[in-house]
Amino acid sequence: MARNSTYNILMYSHDTYGLGHIRRSMAIASHLLGPRVNILILTGSPIAGRFAFPEQIDFVRIPGMIKRTNEEYLPLSIKINARHALDIRKNIITATVKTFQPQLFIVDKEPLGLKREVLPALQWLRRSLPGTRTILGLRDIMDDARTTRQEWQEKGVYQILEELYSEIWIYGNRDLYDPIREYGISDTVSRKIHFTGYIPRKVPSPEGVQSIRKEHGLQEDDKLVVVTTGGGGDGFTVMDTYLRMLECVPGPQPFKSILITGPFMPKSERKNINKRSRKLGVRMYHFYRQMEKIFAAADLVVSMGGYNTLCEILSQGTISLVIPRETPRKEQLIRAQTFQRQNLIDYIAWDQLTPGLLRERLTALLSNPAPHRDAISAFALTGLETMKQRLQDFRCHKP
Repeated sequence: MARNSTYNILMYSHDTYGLGHIRRSMAIASHLLGPRVNILILTGSPIAGRFAFPEQIDFVRIPGMIKRTNEEYLPLSIKINARHALDIRKNIITATVKTFQPQLFIVDKEPLGLKREVLPALQWLRRSLPGTRTILGLRDIMDDARTTRQEWQEKGVYQILEELYSEIWIYGNRDLYDPIREYGISDTVSRKIHFTGYIPRKVPSPEGVQSIRKEHGLQEDDKLVVVTTGGGGDGFTVMDTYLRMLECVPGPQPFKSILITGPFMPKSERKNINKRSRKLGVRMYHFYRQMEKIFAAADLVVSMGGYNTLCEILSQGTISLVIPRETPRKEQLIRAQTFQRQNLIDYIAWDQLTPGLLRERLTALLSNPAPHRDAISAFALTGLETMKQRLQDFRCHKP
């Protein structure tokens, strides 16, 4: 079948509530493309269809789920029992693997998939297509060490890493954060691990950046602050504090602002942000298709510090202020602390966030961006090149 004439790559991304997983999958897929390479992305993202997919890349949409707690998920749109929705997802995933017969299967973040939904597919590949390479792609930080060790122990993740995965790609730098040590990974599994480095994103041309600034009515000397909360489901506090900061000082501000709430911010909260933004003369978007362009056009980005958002910001060389959430996982907080030690970002702890402190930090960063810009310019994002090299090795050395 097509397996003889093409190299088929299947990617799985469970995508519950944010934009990060589908954006990361798209960045990786676009870079792994080549002659006679087909890439299919299994995704639960409800907005996958809003992205432009290059030729040779397509996606299979599985029913979306929304996280209520770390362990409880509910159907995002269809009104059926959660167990039934998960069964539909599992059956689609397994059927796609059996039909597409990938030479490479990349699983994003969740070793077993959402509620173990990828396990039957991994087991089928081991039995029926043992030559298929199975890759687990992990972001730099999952959660604090104690929580991650406990969760992986309870779910049997350590055994799955040993038995069902060919390699583990960690999208980070070991010298910044070492999950092998933090998560108690065995020597057997650690030998499968490749630290790729962080994943860069597309950098627009200077002409493209100027076009974006002109589109938003910015003069050459105007400072632009972009505020984004990723998917937006838990981003209201950040947006509300930023607007209160602007509302505290009436009249012209020393910088322009653009707010991007994210498509998953609850409608009532988004309406609140929109109404107040309009009153202040601030532009607001609920979804922005080309984030790399707006980040490149900004002088500073305020975000919650998700993995993909920071990779996008660092790719553009833009300074940033992070306000990391601390529940239900501490991942964003640990990353913010790690990156701040390298002078790559500044951050404000969630429980310390006030309009006054926010203005103080923004003013300081905008008035003296050089130390952060120097650190960012010296920081190499090697993730895509490393993955591309691994793919070349796979194709040259068939199992």
